[in-house]
Amino acid sequence: MRANPFEQLRVWVGDFMTRSPSRFALTVFSTLILVFTALFSLPAATAAGHRTHLVDAFFTAVSTICVTGLSTVDMGTHWSPLGHAFILIGTQIGGIGVLTMASILGLVITRRLGLRQKLVAASDSNPLRVHSGPISESQAVRLSDTRGLLVTVATSMLVIEGATAVLLLPRLLLSGMHAGEAVWQSVFLAAMAFTNTGFTVSADGIQAFAADPYLLIVLMIATVLGAIGFPVIYSLRHTLLRPRRWSLHVKLTLSAFVLLWVGGWIVYIVLEWDNTASFGGDTDFGQRLLQAAFLSTMTRSGGFATFDTSQLEESSILVTSMLMFVGGGSASTAGGIKVTTLAILFLAAVAEARGRAGIEAFGKFIPSDVLRLAVSVTLWGATLVAVTTTVLLWMTDDPVHYILFDVISAFATCGLSTGFTADAPESAQTILAIVMFLGRIGTATFAAALAARQHVRLFKQPEERPIVG
Repeated sequence: MRANPFEQLRVWVGDFMTRSPSRFALTVFSTLILVFTALFSLPAATAAGHRTHLVDAFFTAVSTICVTGLSTVDMGTHWSPLGHAFILIGTQIGGIGVLTMASILGLVITRRLGLRQKLVAASDSNPLRVHSGPISESQAVRLSDTRGLLVTVATSMLVIEGATAVLLLPRLLLSGMHAGEAVWQSVFLAAMAFTNTGFTVSADGIQAFAADPYLLIVLMIATVLGAIGFPVIYSLRHTLLRPRRWSLHVKLTLSAFVLLWVGGWIVYIVLEWDNTASFGGDTDFGQRLLQAAFLSTMTRSGGFATFDTSQLEESSILVTSMLMFVGGGSASTAGGIKVTTLAILFLAAVAEARGRAGIEAFGKFIPSDVLRLAVSVTLWGATLVAVTTTVLLWMTDDPVHYILFDVISAFATCGLSTGFTADAPESAQTILAIVMFLGRIGTATFAAALAARQHVRLFKQPEERPIVG
């Protein structure tokens, strides 16, 4: 008796997911981008009721699914309420990850989570799992914790976005906004903050609230909660008041995150102190502190801006580019190479300077495969940024620091822009869309493929040491 075609398809998809989660993620992400490109091309998705140009629809679809926040059109005036609804749905899917979303849906439908589903879901929280094969389970989220992590992902998104919307609503109402519009904008802003996307439905973004401490602080908190990563939220949910039980991943993430945020805050205050085009000059001291803190938070991948980013000092643009390249925490809604990657590289440099054979932090030993993954992610990320910047510099006449800024913003799925992206030719916009896609899932997936594929060899090549440094 021949098997049902739908049953054969289900089995094939299941085997594909288990055999190579990375390829499955690439396939699903690509399919989603094509679907949303078609949706954004619908006349009903635009405010004017006409069909959006293919490149603009494609770029918006990539930016939405990859939770980037860059745009080639005016997000507030170009799209209709239906178009904004598509953006909201797309960022929710892209923010938590395709594999995680698929596993959550499976858990809701079947009320169980088998080994296959656990392996697939775990691939979103640990890049070492994106290919089949045995790996160490001594990490932040073990395979046995996958169900709890999925529940944390779903509940944290609902609770944090809901709480953020509730906190934003009174402020929007007090500004004179209509009740229905205020509810919609509060929900939209809350989702864009937690998913670290930075889109707005207002034509002037958040410019009307650029000096409002309450609204900016709420957006900063939601952005940070989305950027620290779901494994950190899951761990703190159980051990918040017991720091000694925090895993190494949690300690590294929070330590590096805080140091980069405080460092960026101080640097922005110093560099922009006299820049009247940003937040310096005649601005009072309290506003300078607030604006510098907000900018340092948004470089994690938030994407919101209270002023024209191109008006930053060139030194600040360079600092912002570096902070965006690092990004947020692993398995988060933020992009970049991740703060733990930078922490591992720093610890390796310190260990080498002290003549130690291994890497240690907070009383724990870090295996060499983690260092190899960190080096691979950084190397491929830097190579992608360098090559793309060179190509775009050859294609356009824009300043190199503007191009580099937007390329890193695309790679790190940040969304801050100097204006280069919106004014770039369609060929350059297409390249940036590809960079967004690779930045969201490409480098970690490729690097993990190198780190996770372990081949047993019965012989060893003769050793020879090249000169380094």
